[in-house]
Amino acid sequence: MEKDPILQPKLQNALVSLIPLQWEHFESLYKVASDPLIWVQHPNPNRYERPVFENYFRGAMDSGGALLIFESGSGRIIGSSRFYDHKPGERELKIGYTFFSRSCWGRGFNAACKELMMAHAFTFVDRIVFHVGENNLRSRIAMTRLGAELAGMEQVAYYGEPVRMNCVFVMQKPSSQSQETFDQVQRMP
Repeated sequence: MEKDPILQPKLQNALVSLIPLQWEHFESLYKVASDPLIWVQHPNPNRYERPVFENYFRGAMDSGGALLIFESGSGRIIGSSRFYDHKPGERELKIGYTFFSRSCWGRGFNAACKELMMAHAFTFVDRIVFHVGENNLRSRIAMTRLGAELAGMEQVAYYGEPVRMNCVFVMQKPSSQSQETFDQVQRMP
């Protein structure tokens, strides 16, 4: 499969740095993901188990858009997210599969990451879609705080996992997207 360069940026802001996920990141990322409490509200709450996470990681690599998230200040690996299902003809892209170390919860890391990813994405698309597990209240609240609108419900089959009901959130590119927002996106070499 040919990689979509739009899905593999290197991005950075004051809180987070994102680089394309590589196979050699597995062990470091699994150290973060092995915390069962990260996955409690997730549709697949056993993703902390190594075989289940191995499947998740394979799906991330096959997606062509998975990103490793570092804390900008310390360089510590704190999670992962991904761009996926890029539809250039429809000017649409999905962002999701995001998780963070619990030490990052409630400290602005998720918002900083999503804002960075959205600013990058909106240079190529007009619409971003997010799937959030139906019972993942923490992520549903985070989506509304980012300004995404709940557009409905949809069954989603995660890579190699059972179909689960998800909330569909949508973010439209603002009609007057400011240059200032794009200027805040630092693309790393």
